[in-house]
Amino acid sequence: MPLVLPPVIINDSTLRDGEQAPGVAFTSPEKIAIACALDAAGVDEIEAGIPAMGGQEIGTLLAISEAVERAAVIAWCRMMPEDVDAALLSGVERVHLSVPVSDRQIRAKFGTGRKDVLDRIARVVPYALDRGLTVSVGGEDASRADSDFLKRVVVAVEAAGAHRFRYADTLGVLDPFSTYDAFRALCAETDLELEFHGHDDLGLATANTLASIRGGATHASVCVLGLGERAGNAALEEVVTALRETQGRMTHVSLSRLGPLAEMVADAARRPIHESKSIVGGSAFSHESGIHVSGLLRDAGTYEALDPAIFGRQHEIVLGKHSGGAAIRAMLRSLGLESDHHRVAAILDAVRARAIRCKRAVSVEELAEFHAATMAPHVGIFGGTHAEARV
Repeated sequence: MPLVLPPVIINDSTLRDGEQAPGVAFTSPEKIAIACALDAAGVDEIEAGIPAMGGQEIGTLLAISEAVERAAVIAWCRMMPEDVDAALLSGVERVHLSVPVSDRQIRAKFGTGRKDVLDRIARVVPYALDRGLTVSVGGEDASRADSDFLKRVVVAVEAAGAHRFRYADTLGVLDPFSTYDAFRALCAETDLELEFHGHDDLGLATANTLASIRGGATHASVCVLGLGERAGNAALEEVVTALRETQGRMTHVSLSRLGPLAEMVADAARRPIHESKSIVGGSAFSHESGIHVSGLLRDAGTYEALDPAIFGRQHEIVLGKHSGGAAIRAMLRSLGLESDHHRVAAILDAVRARAIRCKRAVSVEELAEFHAATMAPHVGIFGGTHAEARV
C-alpha cells in the first residue's frame, strides 16, 4: 500500500506578520473575528500577536484565546525572558520564540556573535517551559545563516526542550531548489518538527513553501492573501490548494471557506483583492477567450484544472473583445433567447465594439439589448449598418 503522509499543519500568521504589512492595523474586534474565521476554516495554529507590544495587545490575545474553539493560539516573542512574562499575561499556552541566526542580523541586533545566540536559546527556552508554556523556536534570517551554525542552532533548540524549529526566509531570498536542499539537510540533523516561513520578495514564497514540505517540513507558516511585510508572505489559499493539487498533501483547511476568509481579511486590511488573484480573485474562474469558452462549454476540464465548486464557486463566462460565437449563444440561451447564425455574428460584432470602446466586460443586460436590436425590422444593432460599429 502507498505511504499515507499526515496532513501538513498550517500555522497562520495573518494577525502577527500579516498585520506588519505597511499601513495595516487591525482593531481588536477585527482580530478576534479573523481568528474565529481562521479557526472555523480549519487552520491548525494561529499566531495571534505580540504580547510585548503592551496591554491592548495582551487584552486582544486573551479575548482570542477565549473565543477560538479548536486552533492553538500562539504568541510571538523575542528570545527574551521579558517577552515570555508578557505572554504569560495573555492567556496563551504556547509561545514562539524568535532569534536571529545570520551573522549580519546577530551583529546588528545584539552586537555579539554566534555563542550569544546559543546561550540565549539555552537560557530562555527552559525559562518558558518552566512556566508551563509549549515552545517553538524561530531562526530569523535562517536563509542567510551559515549552514553549519544553523545545524548547531537546531541541535541547541532540541536540547533546550522546544518541540519545533521554524526556518525563516526573512528576506525572501530563496528559490525552491535551495529550500528543498536546506530542509533535507535539517531533517538529517534533527527529529524536531520543522516549519517554513517564507517571504515573497522574489515572488517565490508559495513555491518555496511547497519545496520545504517536499524536503521534510511538517508545518507551513502562511498569511491570508499573502499579507505581510514588504512583498508579503506565502498565501494561505495558495499553499493549501497547491499542496493538495501538486503533492497530494492534505491539510485541515476547508477550501470552501477560503473565499469568505480572504474577503474578511481584505476588508479589515483595506487592501482589495486583485481580480486575478489565484483561488480567491474575482476572475479566478472567469473565461472570455472564444477558444477557451468553446472548449469549456463542451468539457470544463479543458480550461479549468481546479474545480471551482470545491471553493464554493462556479465558473463564469465573460463577454468582451475576445469572445466568440459559442459564448454569445450560451449567454443568450441562459436568458431564454435564441438567435440564428447571422444574428449571433451581428451581436458578437456589437459586443466586441462595446468592450473595446468602454474597456470593460459587456453585461448580460447589454447583450439582451443587442439581441432586441437584431429583432427590430430594418434596424441594425448600431442604429445603422453593422460595419459602422457606433456603440
